[in-house]
Amino acid sequence: MGHIILHVSDDTLKDMTNDYQPYQTKTPQHAVFQAKKNGVTITAYRSKKVMFQGQNPELEADRWQSTKTQASTKKTVNQHDYMPDESLYGQNTIGSDETGTGDYFGPMTVCSCYVTKDQIALLKELGVKDSKNLNDETIQTLAKTILQLEIPYSLVILHNEKYNRLQKKGWSQGKMKTMLHHTAITKLLKKITPIKPDGIIIDQFATPNVYIKHLQSERKTLPVGTYFVTKAESHAISVACASILARYSFVKEMDKLSKKAGFTLPKGASSKVDQAASYLVKKQGYDSLNHFAKTHFKNTEKIAAYLRK
Repeated sequence: MGHIILHVSDDTLKDMTNDYQPYQTKTPQHAVFQAKKNGVTITAYRSKKVMFQGQNPELEADRWQSTKTQASTKKTVNQHDYMPDESLYGQNTIGSDETGTGDYFGPMTVCSCYVTKDQIALLKELGVKDSKNLNDETIQTLAKTILQLEIPYSLVILHNEKYNRLQKKGWSQGKMKTMLHHTAITKLLKKITPIKPDGIIIDQFATPNVYIKHLQSERKTLPVGTYFVTKAESHAISVACASILARYSFVKEMDKLSKKAGFTLPKGASSKVDQAASYLVKKQGYDSLNHFAKTHFKNTEKIAAYLRK
């Protein structure tokens, strides 16, 4: 069994933590996380050293080796170049956000919304804010209000069958999110043509360097005037609108899947989800998971234990 050790930057360590989240196992002492993917065990330490162990550790290490090399030899991609001036939040912007990434059941949904500066005050008055702080009933009400206001938007849904196919092809969840955001934003830019937004704000889930790298791997480029903001939905109303519509769509898709399953599928990735998944397998077989779930999540491995009870 071979091993490779990399010393990574803070940004790369954050990206790795997010990227390997679905594959994480029990974290050893003094480690940030431990994960297992493609037969390779990845252990990230607080010292920012990351060890890759397995028969072919280069399968995973090479992904981050190139990121590390690029970061050390190129200085064209700088986080600060993609952070907006706060005045942009009061301008005409496209906001983009996603949901469903941490849920075992259900698709990933990404929405982009175009909000003008003249609409910001009204949307705030109506209670538009981060969907994570709203229950499903309130999200439904606000989503219908946003739609009635005819705010331009673009919604992209990655259903489970295609998600699982891309994951087996080697796409990380980060790359999937990148391409979904890019698709939604591109469609919306075409929809509002000839209008050009003052800026495009993406709720940050990866560093600009990694996001751009994902785009380049599919021969796509970042639109001019794109910015990445952590917790952007609490700063930009356009992102808050996108957050609400993305969540509204996700809830509707979950309702559809629940009808097909014959019972209510729980959200998230908790032990309740494990129980629900085992019940679903009893009713419809293991193959059904490809339609209902993100099969590479650890929940799939836990089903067998529940079936033995």
